[in-house]
Amino acid sequence: MKAVRYHSYGGSDVLVYEEADRPAPGVGQVVVQVAGTSYNDADSGLRAGLRQDLLPLAFPHIPGLDLAGVISAVGEGVSDWRVGDAVVALLPADAPGAAAEYVAVSAEALATAPRTVELADAAALPLVGLTAWQVLFEHADLKTGQNILINGAGSAVGGYAVQLAAQAGATVTATAGARSRDRVRSYGADRIVDYAVIPVVQALAGQHFDMVLQLAPAGPEENAQLVDLVADGGAFVSVTTPGPQDAGRGVRTVHVFGRSDATQLADLVARVDAGDLAIEVAERLPLADLATVHARAAGRFAQIAELAARVEGGDLAKRLRADRAAVHAPAAAGELAGKTILTP
Repeated sequence: MKAVRYHSYGGSDVLVYEEADRPAPGVGQVVVQVAGTSYNDADSGLRAGLRQDLLPLAFPHIPGLDLAGVISAVGEGVSDWRVGDAVVALLPADAPGAAAEYVAVSAEALATAPRTVELADAAALPLVGLTAWQVLFEHADLKTGQNILINGAGSAVGGYAVQLAAQAGATVTATAGARSRDRVRSYGADRIVDYAVIPVVQALAGQHFDMVLQLAPAGPEENAQLVDLVADGGAFVSVTTPGPQDAGRGVRTVHVFGRSDATQLADLVARVDAGDLAIEVAERLPLADLATVHARAAGRFAQIAELAARVEGGDLAKRLRADRAAVHAPAAAGELAGKTILTP
């Protein structure tokens, strides 16, 4: 089969579109013929080796955390799934990914794919949709009637977070630029702050929120300013750079990484099919273009990595300084904006 693989950590140029062995299902696994995967900045972090102390990879490694496709083979011990079932899943970061024609995946990670969107486009849901769900309802315990600020609402996670928070009965203030403002408003945001016109903290001075969700890359100073917007006893939850460990006033600060949960993913799929959750796809490209997609995202990812190194320090900062080529890449035609789907 054809797959994108990398044989060592490095920049986008380590990604190679090549022949690879087609997987067979192990016990408790199925093999899925991939209809689509999607790019996430986490893919660049894994490729660059920035988290190799926590998630070491076996080479050659196939990237692609998000999966949408059709089951082509069922392994021993699997009774709930059949050949021909359309499925979605979030794959383990250290396992072979979905940037291939076929991938073996644990049956426990699967959810039935939504019926109301193109199957390949459903790959835009797992990681970012689950992250939004877990941030709101596991880590912040969002309730009806609460006020929430979503900073970076135009991002992939942000789009789902706005929709889910609004449907939960929260009052949603969202930051968005001109490119995503109308989309974010259509998702149910009650107020839009255009960060390109006025700094968010200045625009919201004197206001307080039960929860501030940080989805934009930021340094420690900006995060501290956003924490000041959290009401006493509220929560500051970030999926990019962590907030201060001790914020005072009973404010909880949480740094979140999305995880696989088939039950939650099935709930998100049901919302999509009910027309309550929109999947936004910016572009669809052939899988062979994945290296170019990583290169187009390099500027944004470099900013995220450098800010994370400033906040976290330690091994991450040392690794970033030691191999800057793994984070930066040659200029590519056009920056990456929105969710990109890759199809074999």
